[in-house]
Amino acid sequence: MTELISIKDSSKHVDEEVKMHVWLTDKRSSGKIIFLQLRDGTAFFQGVVRKNDVSEEVFQTAKSLHQEASFYLTGTVHKDERSKFGYEIQIKDIKVVTNNGNYPIGNKEHGIDFLLDHRHLWLRSRRPFAIMQIRNQAFKGIVDFFEQEGFIKFDAPILMQSAPEGTTELFHIDYFDHDAYLSQSGQLYGEVGAAAFGKIFTFGPTFRAEESKTRRHLTEFWMMEPEMAWMHQDESLDIQERLLQFVTKRILDNCEYELRLLDRDPEKLRPTTEGNFPRLSYDDAVKMLQDAGRDFKWGDDFGAPDEAYISEQFDRPVFIMNYPTSIKPFYMKKNPDNPKEYLCADVLAPEGYGEIIGGSERESDYDTLKAQIEEAGLNEKDYEWYLDLRRYGSVPHSGFGIGFERYLGWICKLDHIREAIPFPRMINRLEP
Repeated sequence: MTELISIKDSSKHVDEEVKMHVWLTDKRSSGKIIFLQLRDGTAFFQGVVRKNDVSEEVFQTAKSLHQEASFYLTGTVHKDERSKFGYEIQIKDIKVVTNNGNYPIGNKEHGIDFLLDHRHLWLRSRRPFAIMQIRNQAFKGIVDFFEQEGFIKFDAPILMQSAPEGTTELFHIDYFDHDAYLSQSGQLYGEVGAAAFGKIFTFGPTFRAEESKTRRHLTEFWMMEPEMAWMHQDESLDIQERLLQFVTKRILDNCEYELRLLDRDPEKLRPTTEGNFPRLSYDDAVKMLQDAGRDFKWGDDFGAPDEAYISEQFDRPVFIMNYPTSIKPFYMKKNPDNPKEYLCADVLAPEGYGEIIGGSERESDYDTLKAQIEEAGLNEKDYEWYLDLRRYGSVPHSGFGIGFERYLGWICKLDHIREAIPFPRMINRLEP
């Protein structure tokens, strides 16, 4: 009996007759030969139908296929050194399932607005396919890394009463006559988990009430946020570095084909797997910008062009450490050597992609945290539960968040983060 296989397993069946179920992405004919570009959700490759090798019925069926026709095929796998995939199939038989015409996304250049309007179909194309396969490997790499480091997965709620960083950019919800917001971050709840289990990580959607028009601004994105009890900031930086090393290596080891589909040079990612990330103070970063003639003064927050300039000076991620307290959230611990700074750090990705991780040591003293909540102009009542974590069993603890789409934007070298979005949000076409 002919074995049913997936395209990705073709290398295991060279010169064997196999069966596949596929969709057609493109077609061209050269007289007595028809070339079918095929996909099955695991990879893309070419099927060849030769008039002299098949029945007239099969040849005519192949000629009649429309883009996105679905069918079973039987054929023999061969090596194909010319293709990015490396294999093709000589087709012997075709059994059509559906064959409707007028598929809206043709094999030509389409504007981004058109593709965003058809994202439910665009996902089938090569670039979104490659991005989503890489995203899946990154997700599995993150989970494997934290499991081997002794963390447990901890789920934070999506609806929240209080905000880690203020409510100016949050989606407000009337929750049974109470104010609530779509989650801006799982961090505060992650600290609850760290106090119970020592080391946890959350992974889920987070929201910002801002227009999604750049790589830095998304109304919805996914965040991975570990929180770690009994840990100071320098130890947290070590974990961040090991995480990026581990996950990036996982992608290089498992996504060679997908990186080729994106024309992404894997050697640009190789230095990240080696570690040794530079660690610059905020002061050093300010001086770097000023020496380059940029209009930047101490106390300013880095904009996208500033982060891009700094990151372009390095071939691997770089830490920027100890930002002024005036530009960071209330929950961070002040630097005992300089109370104008927090013990915090951002990680900038190389090649101009900017911030992908933000983290800090958390303030663990009850009175100090209470004062910082007041200074931030927040309602102390909303944070009573958070203050309880300092009342009872407080310890030094640290955490960070990695923006999953920002990380993928760098790994896949995307011009715009909207290319990496897996599924359309029907409320707003510009949302992720």
